[in-house]
Amino acid sequence: MTEPAPAGELDSRFSSEGATATRWSDVEAVLEEAAVFWITTVRPDGRPHVTPLISVWRDGTLYFCTGPDERKAKNLSRNPHCALTTGCNIEDGLDVVVEGEAVRVTDDSELQQLADAYVAKYGEVWRFGVRDGAFVHGTDERSVALVFEVAPAKVLAFGKGAVFSQTRWVFDQ
Repeated sequence: MTEPAPAGELDSRFSSEGATATRWSDVEAVLEEAAVFWITTVRPDGRPHVTPLISVWRDGTLYFCTGPDERKAKNLSRNPHCALTTGCNIEDGLDVVVEGEAVRVTDDSELQQLADAYVAKYGEVWRFGVRDGAFVHGTDERSVALVFEVAPAKVLAFGKGAVFSQTRWVFDQ
């Protein structure tokens, strides 16, 4: 059964006169098709850390992976709050921000489905094996990537072009 699309709320303070709320289906299309996302995590001293990564949108959730010794993984182990951002680097289009908490995915069956989704979206160069609750990349057995899911707590969509709009969705957690 398909879940009904959540209702978005247009913020008229940051929208052109006559703007309408962005459709959820348009937001999902951006999240499904985006090649690159930017993740923002919080360092132990409170400063932000921002870095690009690839991500898969599946069943209403964003998934990404990172090495256990990378700064974002270390940040998330202390503070799971993060934001993933994607869109277009031009003045016309749709930018999307997903805020939520990053939670480790460790079930090998689910990880295999996600590994297949990475290959379907990004091609063979991003083929991962699955072992012991993590992705393994390439032939180097030490090349492990932790996988995280971010279920949206809040999503913002910024429509740009002849009409500017800001639409917000808030989700129950």
